[in-house]
Amino acid sequence: MFRALFLSCLWVCLAATAAMAQDPVQVDPKHNKVEVDNDQVRVLRFHLGPKESTPMHEHPAMVLVALTNGHTKVTSGDGTVREGTRKAGEVVYRPALKHAVENLTNEEYEMIEVELKAPPAAKK
Repeated sequence: MFRALFLSCLWVCLAATAAMAQDPVQVDPKHNKVEVDNDQVRVLRFHLGPKESTPMHEHPAMVLVALTNGHTKVTSGDGTVREGTRKAGEVVYRPALKHAVENLTNEEYEMIEVELKAPPAAKK
C-alpha cells in the first residue's frame, strides 16, 4: 500500500513538472516578456543582465533578432554545451529546442524571439 501511494505521488510530481512544459515565460518571467501572442506567433523580449543565466526551458521553432551584441553559453536538453556570439541586428532561424542560456559578458544581452505557431490558413 505504501509503495503504491509513494509511486502515485512520484508520478504526480513528475507529471506536474512536465506539465509546466518548461515555457520560458512560466519558468523565467524575469528574463522573458510576452510582447505579442496570437494564433500565428508569440513574440518574446528576452533580456539577460551581465553574467545572468536562465533555467532550462523550451521553445518551438523561432526567428531571433539580436538587439545587442552577445556572448553566451548554451546548454541543450541533452547536456551538450556550446558557446556562441550574436551581433546586434543579426537575424537567425532556429528549430525547436530545449536549453538554458548564460550571458558570459559584463554587458546586457537582449533579443526579440518570434516563436512560430501553426501556419496561416490559405487565402481564397
